[in-house]
Amino acid sequence: MLNALEIFTTLAVGVMVGVEFSVAFFVNPILNGLPGDNGLRGRTHGARLLGAVMPFWYIGSLVLSAVWAVAEWHHPAAGLVVTAAALLIISVVMSILLLVPINNRVKTWTADGLPADWKQQMNRWDRFHYVRVAVIIAAFALLVAALA
Repeated sequence: MLNALEIFTTLAVGVMVGVEFSVAFFVNPILNGLPGDNGLRGRTHGARLLGAVMPFWYIGSLVLSAVWAVAEWHHPAAGLVVTAAALLIISVVMSILLLVPINNRVKTWTADGLPADWKQQMNRWDRFHYVRVAVIIAAFALLVAALA
């Protein structure tokens, strides 16, 4: 049963990393290159869609990692899992404090009702997102190492 928890947790975090990496390095650059307001429309739709799903994924990954850490507390790899869980906590805190407020504004934007600083807000979200992606990649790497 513990092996299943380890593998499921690692897969859940790994797929989350893949989604967030893709958003940061492929989806948003593609959307930014579209003509007119098409990129903005894609980002607002993405903010609504991923904004509804990702909180459960982040919290679920954190809970799974915490359960794994408790279940293997006396195992030599427990430190890796605890550190990964700590990084996932950081990613959740970053999300709540830095990214979600911007995301909540973005998902209400229309081409007719854009704030004057909308591009700066998008760039700020992107910068915070790059840092969050680095944090969750590190958490994923630690979970993979703990499997070994």
